[in-house]
Amino acid sequence: MKFKSFISTSLLFVIIISLNLQAQESTVKQSESESRRNLVQYVKPLMGTDSKFALSNGNTYPAIARPWGMNFWTPQTSPMGDGWAYQYDDHQIRGFKQTHQPSPWMNDYAAFSLMPVTGSIKFKGEERESWFSHKTETVKPHYYKVYLAEPNVWAEVTPTARSAYFRFTFPEKDASYILLDGFNQGSKVEIIPEKNMIVGFCRNNRGGVPDNFHNYFVARFDKSFEYTHTWNNEKLNKNDRIEEGDHVGAIVGFKTSKNEKVHVKVSSSFISLEQAKLNLKREIGEKTFAQTRKEGFEEWNRELNRIQVEGGTQDQTETFYSCLYRTLLFPRKFYEFDEDGNRIHYSPYNGKIENGYMHTDNGFWDTFRAVFPFFSVMYRDFNANYMKSLVNTYEEGGWLPEWASPGYRNVMIGSNSASIIANTYMSGIRGYDIEKLYEAMIKNTKGHGPVEAVGRLGAKYYNELGYVPYDVGINENAARTLEYAYNDYCIWRVAKALDKPEAEIEKFARRSQNYRHLFSEEYNLMRGRNEDGSFQEPFNPFKWGDAFTEGNSWHYTWSVFHDPKGLMNLMGGKEQFVAMLDSVFVLPPKFDESYYGQVIHEIREMQIAGMGQYAHGNQPIQHMIYLYNYAGQPWKAQKHVREVMDRLYMPTPDGYTGDEDNGQTSAWYVLSAMGFYSVAPASNQFVFGSPIFNKITLNLENGKQFTITAPNNSEKNIYIRSHFIKAKKHLNTIKPVFNSII
Repeated sequence: MKFKSFISTSLLFVIIISLNLQAQESTVKQSESESRRNLVQYVKPLMGTDSKFALSNGNTYPAIARPWGMNFWTPQTSPMGDGWAYQYDDHQIRGFKQTHQPSPWMNDYAAFSLMPVTGSIKFKGEERESWFSHKTETVKPHYYKVYLAEPNVWAEVTPTARSAYFRFTFPEKDASYILLDGFNQGSKVEIIPEKNMIVGFCRNNRGGVPDNFHNYFVARFDKSFEYTHTWNNEKLNKNDRIEEGDHVGAIVGFKTSKNEKVHVKVSSSFISLEQAKLNLKREIGEKTFAQTRKEGFEEWNRELNRIQVEGGTQDQTETFYSCLYRTLLFPRKFYEFDEDGNRIHYSPYNGKIENGYMHTDNGFWDTFRAVFPFFSVMYRDFNANYMKSLVNTYEEGGWLPEWASPGYRNVMIGSNSASIIANTYMSGIRGYDIEKLYEAMIKNTKGHGPVEAVGRLGAKYYNELGYVPYDVGINENAARTLEYAYNDYCIWRVAKALDKPEAEIEKFARRSQNYRHLFSEEYNLMRGRNEDGSFQEPFNPFKWGDAFTEGNSWHYTWSVFHDPKGLMNLMGGKEQFVAMLDSVFVLPPKFDESYYGQVIHEIREMQIAGMGQYAHGNQPIQHMIYLYNYAGQPWKAQKHVREVMDRLYMPTPDGYTGDEDNGQTSAWYVLSAMGFYSVAPASNQFVFGSPIFNKITLNLENGKQFTITAPNNSEKNIYIRSHFIKAKKHLNTIKPVFNSII
């Protein structure tokens, strides 16, 4: 099929750069625009919550939070410790949990919960849980409300970054209670009736914390206590006011009149109880529930209005802003402010109280692909501060992380912090110690750190042979080789920019080509290679895992982000390259799950998507569609990217296919819906796709605007006839055009 056959149903793609000379005036206009447009209404925090272990439609929970907030809150429908804390098909709520969970697979840490009960005291999770209906839920990024049938209570919560405001509307009862569950793995509660307060700490975690890890909390009530109880594991203690143990909680009670509202202001700190009280005073203080809720709405609305879309359907608009909301949740802020307003943080790396920025809860294997490239355009100040956080991480822990939650976690592969650093620096973002980060990137290339996922497992083999061998006991070896090669490209980019010695620059340029060692001419695919140079036998390109990570050879062969032309040449040129790309969608969704011993959810999600071997539910292949551009057939990229957006994303509880993963799958949609994507983030280039909106306005941090218009856009009219940037015609990529305006 030839490009000219599409011209009769093509759209014109124009990108207009508005160079506002007076940024202050532009900011005022943007503020006025924000007051006119309520974009929060389009966000559906329940998108992706219809998930389970065996099949993910997002594996999300409704995160009631502020952007990048230190704490989130969520209704809890599952037992304590279950990573699937809120499942859409559940019918009972057992608490409202402060959560820091980035993924059900990583699970939670520093969690505790509040729950109202009436009548007799019920403190065990399975006893206190209450039936509820989605028909009574109000779920917004900044606010949650639900009716709890058993206690006959309406529960509401609205958070700040480190605190939260609860409002419980009780019936007329002689015995109404609010309990605070400190969860297991070590907790303490203290009831202070004269101050209408509960204080304490919790220590639950899944690793990645020093021995002195605590989350200190304070809860202030606006109603005096008539009853006080604590519990320890399964034992209820009447009138005891202090309790410490593996799993403890506090219960306070009072008489309530009909529709009486009881307010609870809650805050926490990883530093100290006094810091938790300071966080509460600073973020909520004497504000009302309505004021706190309004501030949360305004903060989210301000961020959502950074990108204004026009011309899409209701579903497309809701999906877009729901994905944008998810993109702005992680990595969370892990720092606090002392009495003098200085940033301080508890270090999850050395257990000390340190100065400056700290962020956490991020898996770089996922987010280097789209989240951070998105930040490099829209949130440059945040990206600069995140680089400061990485400097602190390196100085406090000795290594850059691959997965942090809150400290080093032994999950996933690669050293993709290099991509995030290179993307940020090559995008012209400054204000941090790039030399220190370069030192850290180099250290990562020499071996692995305190856990295998930190640094590079198999570095000795890779540095000597140019690949991690298949037969030396290192799992996912081919995937590691491919990612290390791209990571070396990232280091090469930064080394050149920093004018490092020529030999050093050349070393990483050469290593960036190591992907070639795994290319099998017999199959035109990537394949594990043994230490003696022979390829792995037997080889099944449909086998998941083994030499690859959560995918097979058909997925990972395309992980040559930085050199599509080189991969194209290995395959025999453009025609064969396109034929192999086409094959991904033409092949049946067959698989070999023997490495895992079961059909993992990522396999099942590929199987049922109806797109052959294309497995959008997992990250390794998400850039692959855009490779058609490099082979001179952009219309195929446009076709498939529209198909993915239309079929695999919806603003519904089953609205994703596969794990959402810290904003990555959402950021893919946000960028793709705007008509471009970052194939190789360190290249500082974006590749064109097919925007789904007629007009998209990016309100940049410096007050300037980047406007994308796609006239004649429709569900059927998806092919682009021409691109124009600043009235100049371009072919397939947006080169570093953003740097001219941001």
